[in-house]
Amino acid sequence: MNEIDFTKGYCIIHTMAVNFKYWDDCVDPLDMEAMWKIPEVNLEWLDAGETRGQKVHLSRDPDGQPYLTQTEMKAVVEIIVSRHFHLQVDPNMICAIAELESDRQPLSIRYDKKSKDTKLGIMQLFPKTAEWLYRYISITLDIELNYQSYEVVGNPDLLFRPFVSVYFGAAYLKWLSNFEEKERNEEFVVRAYRGGTKKATHKSTMSSWQRYLSVKESFPSSVIMPHFTS
Repeated sequence: MNEIDFTKGYCIIHTMAVNFKYWDDCVDPLDMEAMWKIPEVNLEWLDAGETRGQKVHLSRDPDGQPYLTQTEMKAVVEIIVSRHFHLQVDPNMICAIAELESDRQPLSIRYDKKSKDTKLGIMQLFPKTAEWLYRYISITLDIELNYQSYEVVGNPDLLFRPFVSVYFGAAYLKWLSNFEEKERNEEFVVRAYRGGTKKATHKSTMSSWQRYLSVKESFPSSVIMPHFTS
């Protein structure tokens, strides 16, 4: 069963097929440990009554849908970027896009009428896009574009997991930043992420760019990242 939300002018479907009650349901133990090591997350969780070594509850909106707080979102993004992208993708860009695309809700689905396909997760990616990115190294033989840390081929539900969604969202943003082997500016990347590369300069994506600039300013400053290995 699905719930449909039309409040934002487009259709977001909250899926009931996958459900997460705790962070531990959608994050592996090493990533949970990495989250606990970030002081801002540690403080936020302890203040909420969570206990290290026990399952951590996901926050819920008034409709009962799980979401990430801004602090949690920032932490996931900076862990992924520092671990896999060597700071080649702007964490603030990823956070703002997640805010616009899904309200930081990991179980969000949006049906795209034009493509007749659905976008999944916090970063609202088509499964076929994530699968293409996963296979991209095989196509290009470029070891700098190795996006095979998560096996999404034939397993699209992985995109509901925050770390996986952010990973492939960041990979897509990195690819867009050098679309057609040209260095692209922030506006092109953001508008292309929303509407596709053909709409990156079209008036239909201008409002997305304007909302993005506003949202980007609302996120907290970078969290304090401890040193850890993947």
